[in-house]
Amino acid sequence: MPYVKTKDSTDLYVKDWGSGRPVILLHGWPLTADSWDDQALALAHAGHRVIFYDRRGFGRSGQPWTGYDYDTLADDLADVIDATGVQDATLVGFSMGGGEVARYMSRHDGRGIVQAGLISSVAPYMLKTDDNPHGVDAGMFDQIQAGIAKDRPNFMATFAQQFYGVGWISSPVSQEVLDDFTRQALMAGLKGTLDCVHAFGTTDFRPDLAAFRVPTLVLHGTDDSTVPIAPTGRAAAAGITQAQLIEYSGAPHGLTVTEKDRFTEDLLAFVKG
Repeated sequence: MPYVKTKDSTDLYVKDWGSGRPVILLHGWPLTADSWDDQALALAHAGHRVIFYDRRGFGRSGQPWTGYDYDTLADDLADVIDATGVQDATLVGFSMGGGEVARYMSRHDGRGIVQAGLISSVAPYMLKTDDNPHGVDAGMFDQIQAGIAKDRPNFMATFAQQFYGVGWISSPVSQEVLDDFTRQALMAGLKGTLDCVHAFGTTDFRPDLAAFRVPTLVLHGTDDSTVPIAPTGRAAAAGITQAQLIEYSGAPHGLTVTEKDRFTEDLLAFVKG
């Protein structure tokens, strides 16, 4: 390491910190593993081995033309688990990463996982349909892809403000946090960035929920305008047998930063429990 080669020969950049019972962290779109640094450091100091990596197409990982569907992404996760040899792990996904957790639990039968976490997660289903009336209109995902295609740096800089709940008068994060979001986003390949919008926006993880047979933390902000809580966090908690739902009142999508101290404490308590 720091690279793991997947079955289709894509190189994934892996960060491996600390020692002890393992915790695997999956990052959100359009970020990198670096977005988990604060929590990874706290977990490592608390006596855990922390594995977190850049998704294919993002950060320092390879940028193949294909493979941005959730079956392939779950297989990538399985390859990382095999390469690192981790067992009895806690698997936590933020935003898009929550879909990878769900698909891994079903496609790979949750192999090696004893706890799961869905943080501001897209699972079980983002898309608005007749049987998912609280979801997001398909046109919104089309607008995201069009904005990226037109002017990706501008789109990401603007999207960062929504991500962290920046308002006209006040902001819960510094300008430097917003700048770092854009920096990470622009490390990604354009093809993967676009394809993943379709993947997290349209993949239905409702059938995957039955595969969660471990204690699962579901944590979501009530003011998340990026991934609304009703069709995701609340629906996931209702569909997972051993789920613990924690709602952060007034928190935006990027609560791992805006509520960093509280979130890190809740994550540590869950992993310890």
